[in-house]
Amino acid sequence: MSEPNLRSFTDPGGMEHAQGQEPFVADLEETPLRATDSVDEEAPSGSLWADAWRTLRKRPLFIIGALIGLFFIFIAIFPGALTSTDPSRCDLGNTLGGPQAGHWFGFDRQGCDIYSRVLHGARASVVVGVIGTALVVLVGGVLGAVAGFYGGIWDTLISRVVDIFFAVPFLLGAIVGMQAFQERTVWVVAAVLAAFGWPQVARIARGSVISLRSSDYVTAARALGASRVKTLITHVVPNALPPVIVIATITLGTFIGAEATLSFLGIGLDASVVSWGGDINRAQSVLRSAPSKLLFPAVALSLTVLSFIFIGDALRDALDPKARTR
Repeated sequence: MSEPNLRSFTDPGGMEHAQGQEPFVADLEETPLRATDSVDEEAPSGSLWADAWRTLRKRPLFIIGALIGLFFIFIAIFPGALTSTDPSRCDLGNTLGGPQAGHWFGFDRQGCDIYSRVLHGARASVVVGVIGTALVVLVGGVLGAVAGFYGGIWDTLISRVVDIFFAVPFLLGAIVGMQAFQERTVWVVAAVLAAFGWPQVARIARGSVISLRSSDYVTAARALGASRVKTLITHVVPNALPPVIVIATITLGTFIGAEATLSFLGIGLDASVVSWGGDINRAQSVLRSAPSKLLFPAVALSLTVLSFIFIGDALRDALDPKARTR
C-alpha cells in the first residue's frame, strides 16, 4: 500500500489534483450566522445577583413582601402624605369613638385618631429596625469576617465573645439594657437591640468567610502580591455578603417587633413618641369592649414584620445556588 499524499489533506490544490473535484463550500443561507450568535435565555447567567433577580421576580412571596415593606417604608418617611391629622392631638370627647370621615379607624381611649397614629407610628418602628440592623451588620459583619479570615487567636477570642452574648436571651438582655438609660430615644433603643443582636450576624459572616478563604481567586490574589487586608476587603467580603444580607433582612423585621415589645412593656421609646407598641399597650385595657382599637396597630406591626420575613426567605432561596438547582 502506497503512503497517502499529505498534500491532498492540507492543500486545496492538492485535493483537487488528487481527487479531481472542486472543494465543497456550503451555501451561506444553509448555515446562517444567527444560529451561531444566538443566546440561550434559559442558560444560567454568570452573575449571582443577576441570577438571583431572575429568580426573585418570579416569586410571589418576594413581590408581596416587597410591596408591603415598601409601603410601610414610604409612610414612615412621608406619614403626612396619607393624613393631615396630628397624632398627638387628642380630644376626650371622642373617647372610643367609631370610624367617621377623615378618621377611618376611629378614636382610642384618649380620643386620639387611630388612623393617624398608625401611620405616624411606622416611623419609630422602621427607623429603629433600620438603625439597629445597620449596627448589627457593621459590628457583627466586621468581627465575623476577621475571625473567619485570620483564624488563630482572633477566631478564638471573637468566637468566645459571641458565645457569651449568645448565652444571654435577646429580649431579656434588651429589657435589662434599657434600664441603664433615662432618655429612651430611637438611637438608644436601636443601640440596645444591636448590642444583643450582632452575634448571629457575626457567626453567619464567619462561616461564609471560612468557606471562601481557600478559594482559587483568593490564592491567586495573594500570589499576585495583594495584602491580606486588601484580599479580605476586595475579594472575600463581596462574595460573603449573600448570607449576611439574608440574615440582615430577617433581623430588620425582628428588631421592629422587638421595639414594639419594649414599648408595649413601657420600657421602650418614651411615651411622647408615637409607636405601635405604645398604642397596643394603651388599647389592651379596652380589648373586650373595643377590640378594633388594638387591632389596627397590631395588624400594621404584623404586616411589617411579616413582609421582611417574606423578603428574607425569598432572598435565601435566590442567593443560594444549590437551592435554585433543587
